Amino acid sequence: MEKEVAVFWFRRDLRLEDNRGFSRALSSGLPVIPIFLFDEAILNPLKDRDDARVAFLHATVADLRSGLRDRGSDLIVLSGAPQALWEDIFKAGLSVESGESKSLPTYRVKHLFYNHDYEPAAIRRDAAIEKIAMAAGAEVSSFKDQVIFEKSEVTKDDGKPYTVFTPYSKKWLAKFEEQESSGHSPSEPENCGRSINALLKFRYLKSDMPSIEELGFRRNDKIEIPGVRVSTKLLQDYANLRDVPSIIGTSRLGIHLRFGTVSIRKLVKVARDIGADIWLRELIWREFFMQILWHFPHVEKGGFRPEYDQIRWVNDENDFRAWCEGKTGFPIVDAGMRELNATGFMHNRVRMIAGSFLVKHLLVDWRWGEAYFARRLLDFELASNNGNWQWVAGSGCDAAPYFRVFSPDRQTEKFDPKHEYIRKWVPEFQSEAYPNQLVDHAEARERALRAYAAVKTKKDGDIT
Repeated sequence: MEKEVAVFWFRRDLRLEDNRGFSRALSSGLPVIPIFLFDEAILNPLKDRDDARVAFLHATVADLRSGLRDRGSDLIVLSGAPQALWEDIFKAGLSVESGESKSLPTYRVKHLFYNHDYEPAAIRRDAAIEKIAMAAGAEVSSFKDQVIFEKSEVTKDDGKPYTVFTPYSKKWLAKFEEQESSGHSPSEPENCGRSINALLKFRYLKSDMPSIEELGFRRNDKIEIPGVRVSTKLLQDYANLRDVPSIIGTSRLGIHLRFGTVSIRKLVKVARDIGADIWLRELIWREFFMQILWHFPHVEKGGFRPEYDQIRWVNDENDFRAWCEGKTGFPIVDAGMRELNATGFMHNRVRMIAGSFLVKHLLVDWRWGEAYFARRLLDFELASNNGNWQWVAGSGCDAAPYFRVFSPDRQTEKFDPKHEYIRKWVPEFQSEAYPNQLVDHAEARERALRAYAAVKTKKDGDIT
C-alpha cells in the first residue's frame, strides 16, 4: 500500500531556518520529502555557460542537500520542465529508500507546500502545477516568505495599490509597527527546528543530484560571490557611505535575498534593532517594486506609463556595444560597466548614472539596458531591475522626471572627486588610449528632451 507524504518544494528560499512554507510542511502531520527542481525554462535561455549565478545556485543546493542529510533526510534534486516533472511525480509517486528496508517503497504526494513567487512566469507556472496537483487529488498550500508584506497587504485606504514609494513606505512602516505592538511581529523568525523530526528519513537513490556540467554550465572561478554575513558597522554607516563607489559601503546581500539564503525577517529585525533606517528603506524599496510587478504585470514588457513606449529611440548598436564594454568616453559610466562585467556587481549610485546615460544620452531603449543588467548582475531580481530601469527612463510608476538628465561629470565631482573608483576600473583614464566621448553632454541632453517632450502627457498631472 502506498504511503502518503507532504512535499516541500524549495525555490527562492534555499535555507532550513526561518522558512515559512517549510515550517508549515513540517507541521502538517505528514512525513515531509523536500524537493528542488532546476527549471530548464529559467536556465536554458541564459547566454553565458559560465554564469556565476548558476554556479552559486548549484553549490547552494548541494549545501542544502548536505544539511538535510545531516538530519537523516535527503533532498530530491531533478532538472527539466517543472510541469512535466510534477506530472510524473503525482502520477508515479516518489520511490525512495526509507528506514531499514532496502526496497524502494512508493510514496504518494498528498500535500504540496511552497512559498510564493511574484514574477509573472512563476505565477503562471505555479497555477499550472496547482491544477496538476488538484487533478491528482493532492492539496496545495503556499505561503508568504520572501517579503514582509506582499500583494495587497499595503494599499491606500481605498484598497488601491500605491504607485509612489514615499506614501507606500510610510504605510509599510505603520503596518509593521502596528503588528509589532500587537505581539505579532512581521520580523519574528519562523522556528523550523522544533518540527524537523517530521522530515522523512530517506535516501533518494533513483538518481544523484545533476552536476553543473549536466545542466549545461561550467563553474566560474573569476567572479566572487559576496558573503551572507554583513557587519553591524557597515549597516550603521550605510546612510553616510552608500553613495561612495570607491569603498564597500553597501551590504551586497542582493544575491542572497534573490535565492533566499538569508531571511528577509532576519534582515529587517537587524535593521530595526540597530537603527539602520536608511538601509531598511532599501529593503522596503524591494517590496515596493515586487508589489508593483504583482499588481501591474505589464511592466515586465513595457512602461508603467505606456505613452513612453512611443519614444523614438535611436538604438544605435555600436553605441550600445560601447556602453556594454565600458568604452563610452565618460569615465564614471565606463568604470561602472567594467566593474559589472568583471564582478557581477555595480555600485548602486553608478547603476543610476550608467542607466541614465544609456537612456538619455544615447537614446537607447531602457529595455536593452535592463536585459544586459539581467544577464550580468549577480543580484538580478526582475522586480527591482525593472523598477530601477523604469525609474531612470522616466517611464515607471515612481520615476525620475523625463527632464532629469544626469551629468556624468557632475556626478563624478560629487561622488568620486579623487577619481579613485574610476582609476580602479579605467586604468587608461586621462591617457591617449582612453576613447573619445560618444556624444556631447549638452547636445545629447537636448536631443533626449525633444524625444521625451514629443510623447509626454499631462493626463495624470504628475509627469511634467
